[in-house]
Amino acid sequence: MRYWNSWGTDTTEKPTITEGARQFVRENLGEGRILPQATLEEVCAKVPASRLPDHELICKDVEHRVRHARGQSLPDWVAMKSGVFDRFPDGVAYPETPDQIRELMDLAREKDFVIIPYGGGTSVAGHINPPALDKPVLTLSLEHMNRLVSLDTESQVATFGPGTPGPMVEAQLARSGYTLGHFPQSFELSTIGGWVASRSSGQQSLRYGRIEQLFAGGRLETFEGTLDIPTMPASSAGPDIREMVLGSEGRMGVLSEVKVRVSPTPEKEKFFVVYFPNWRDGFNCTKTAVQSRIPLSMLRLSNATETFTQLKLAGHEDLIAMLEKYLRFRNVDEGKCMLTFGITGTRAQYRAAHRQIRRLVRHYNGVGMTIGDRIGRIWEKGRFRFPYLRENLWQEGYAVDTLETSVDWSRVDNTLNAMEDALRGALADQGENVHVFTHLSHFYAQGSSIYTTYLFRCGETYEETVANWRKLKSAASQAVVAHGGTISHQHGVGRDHAPYLSAEKGELGMAAISTLCQRFDPEGRLNPGALLEA
Repeated sequence: MRYWNSWGTDTTEKPTITEGARQFVRENLGEGRILPQATLEEVCAKVPASRLPDHELICKDVEHRVRHARGQSLPDWVAMKSGVFDRFPDGVAYPETPDQIRELMDLAREKDFVIIPYGGGTSVAGHINPPALDKPVLTLSLEHMNRLVSLDTESQVATFGPGTPGPMVEAQLARSGYTLGHFPQSFELSTIGGWVASRSSGQQSLRYGRIEQLFAGGRLETFEGTLDIPTMPASSAGPDIREMVLGSEGRMGVLSEVKVRVSPTPEKEKFFVVYFPNWRDGFNCTKTAVQSRIPLSMLRLSNATETFTQLKLAGHEDLIAMLEKYLRFRNVDEGKCMLTFGITGTRAQYRAAHRQIRRLVRHYNGVGMTIGDRIGRIWEKGRFRFPYLRENLWQEGYAVDTLETSVDWSRVDNTLNAMEDALRGALADQGENVHVFTHLSHFYAQGSSIYTTYLFRCGETYEETVANWRKLKSAASQAVVAHGGTISHQHGVGRDHAPYLSAEKGELGMAAISTLCQRFDPEGRLNPGALLEA
């Protein structure tokens, strides 16, 4: 069963916090402040009467409305924990066919209500929150459109319902010997339609590409009709319609069918963890690896603070103690940085890539290749479990959030340092520490993404906690914009990032995006306030 007020399901094996980890957090942030939590029953009692008309496809049950009222941003988290939601959708629909989506859109126009497309509810940027409008709001959950519709093995193109979550995408393809290879941190719950709508990036994008490389076409239901996007290997016939839909965040229409480029299941795949004596060696190794086109499936370079924090929070205390002893013996100690990488492909590809990366790691003074696959297996087993730590830390009285960007290689260090400095100092006037750490999560010949996590103590109240988060988010976002970074490399824009989008797109670019959305949704009934400020 999926949790109503936190991340995930009750069937997933979850990480735990050791006493050593608790002590580490207390030493850095002070004693946690544990806030009282509302129950589902208490929240359901606050849901007002629906303003939507009766319709066989619309569910007005209060629990359904509560469970679809928020995503997973920190303000969403606080709303769910405190029970102060402010707004709920007036109903939830669960269409099973494109025709039913169109029927609901026609009803929205006739009865004057707005629609919020909903995939897996994993948004961390405020994509799916009901806006403050006088009009009723219908959340359109696509979870029943969750199957593999067809698979063209000759062209290696698969067609899915938009509400298919990551595990079901992979399971259905695996039966025929294929994979999509798109593994975002939210893989357990996020959906293929949501990946397209928010321009998602998976952990193994070095091999498989981001969602824009994987998205081949499909169908978009709009208020001006159905937009069919044919699958073609490539085209020079004007602007790419696929690119118009990618990242549109439900403002142009509702995806009713998603076609993606798939690959045969790899013959061999392994993940490794190695360590460098300092950030500069690790940085140069990863940049060289990607610019030399070594065929890895993923790279992830943690800075010294993240490396230290990960080792403290990891559990596996006996293994970590043995690892630390080994690293000290190899003169890799204070300031060490951890690199996680994957090798995926045929056996011949695997051997070639392994030989190249081993040589490169050695050249840049990295150690651990001989034991790296053992730690890599631990990483692989828990690769989608990190979001559950947010609940563990919340129960101890601490809040956790993340933010990310991407910049050219020449600006990585300055941008990373500016983001971390902004976060560490944002609550200094209140005497509150913020624990900040970063890794480079996705790599390109031109540059890299920067993914920063920050922990801070909950406030005395929920209101104070959100106010502190806003100070932190604003300070870091301003640092990103000031250094020429994108406001989002993989989380999308939603409502939280919309105020910063114009810094990247410019006045004319923003006008073009607005015009495009208006062309497909002239009355502004689709997800108003997301992507473009209302």
